[in-house]
Amino acid sequence: MSFKKDFAWGVATSSYQIEGGNLEDGRGRNIWDDFCKWPGKVYNQHDGLIACDHINRFKEDIKIMKEIGVKAYRFSISWPRIFPNGTKEINKQGLAFYHQLIDELLLNNIEPYITLFHWDLPIALHRKGGWLNPNIVEAFEEYAILIAKEFTPKVKNFITLNEPQCFCGLGYVTGDHAPGWKLNYSDSLFLFHNALKAHGVAARALRDYAKCPISIGYSPTSVPVIPKNKSTEEIEKARKEYFELPSLDKHYHFCPSIFSDPVILGDYPQDYYEKYKDYLPNITKEDLKIINQPLDFLGQNIYFGNKKVTFESNDPHTDLNWNIVPESLYWGPKFLYERYKLPIYITENGMANADRISLDGKVHDPQRIDYLNRYLIELKRAINDGIDVRGYFLWSLLDNFEWAEGYRSRFGIVYVDYSNQKRIMKDSAYWYNSVIKENGANI
Repeated sequence: MSFKKDFAWGVATSSYQIEGGNLEDGRGRNIWDDFCKWPGKVYNQHDGLIACDHINRFKEDIKIMKEIGVKAYRFSISWPRIFPNGTKEINKQGLAFYHQLIDELLLNNIEPYITLFHWDLPIALHRKGGWLNPNIVEAFEEYAILIAKEFTPKVKNFITLNEPQCFCGLGYVTGDHAPGWKLNYSDSLFLFHNALKAHGVAARALRDYAKCPISIGYSPTSVPVIPKNKSTEEIEKARKEYFELPSLDKHYHFCPSIFSDPVILGDYPQDYYEKYKDYLPNITKEDLKIINQPLDFLGQNIYFGNKKVTFESNDPHTDLNWNIVPESLYWGPKFLYERYKLPIYITENGMANADRISLDGKVHDPQRIDYLNRYLIELKRAINDGIDVRGYFLWSLLDNFEWAEGYRSRFGIVYVDYSNQKRIMKDSAYWYNSVIKENGANI
């Protein structure tokens, strides 16, 4: 079976991590602009004001994509670049940039996949409470309506939210990401519910206002649980643990069923109402109806898994100390597809590495090639076992601003020299080119 002929071999980026622009084209400030200034929050107080200067170099970057052979490009639109104040007043320069970007992609036969929200919340909305303010649902709907009207029929693939586990959990529970809040249980669960309602109204708005038939998805993240062995008993144990709600003191914000069950199945899991009953917001049938909009696919960002064995000190890990668990790209899609019955796109997968320019002027990253090869072997195995996986978006095209890690680690298959913005295709880019050419037959 293997990869289908129309498999979407892609790369992914996000607006604040690569665009730059230094607010010069009318973009409003976002929560990361402020968070980066807080001492101790972002490595060396790095920020995304210049980043990869993609806003001025997008044609060069698309040319590189074409050289790699990329079929699809997942990027996010900066909400404050479109609505500098979050709502109402539209920044026409921002719209013009994304039109130019999309036109250039289409000219090079690269299919655009737009993500509406990848964490850069307008500061104007943050000052009104951000995702804790119920009015953000209406603001996100207004934003989605404009995106649908403006970019269809050029664009036919849309994703509402990227990793609500992170922008909600790391941003408002642990405080590790912008805006750096640490909410109590009641407020955090209320905020999660608002984010899911925002997803729902955006999905509905995209469908209602699109000028052509479109495909709509949603991209949470998760850490798949890997069975100890292939026995039915251990597989079911792993499946149960993957979706089971932890106690509120155990990283509850990363549980996949909290963020996907209401979106796809129409309700929170039953133990959500039991385990968290003392802290839940008022959840109405109308809320659940809004959240549970028809979707065409489930995106999933998967980087590592939870093995049911103890990790040893010499187990492989990335430059960010994330464990390397290739089997996560088998068990994750398998468990998700069996539970939710939606086609799967791996909307992010890749590794941070301490890449550098060698004496020969090239960037050699054998660790990344090995990582990607191992993970794609497992994804291919999932497909061969009947899991409907439609595409794979490698994170990332470019080295970029990696949130709280700043520019310390590099995720790109294209090296960016931040001193002069020179791009160098790494060995992994040439390897990925061969994978795309062979449609994965060489994996």
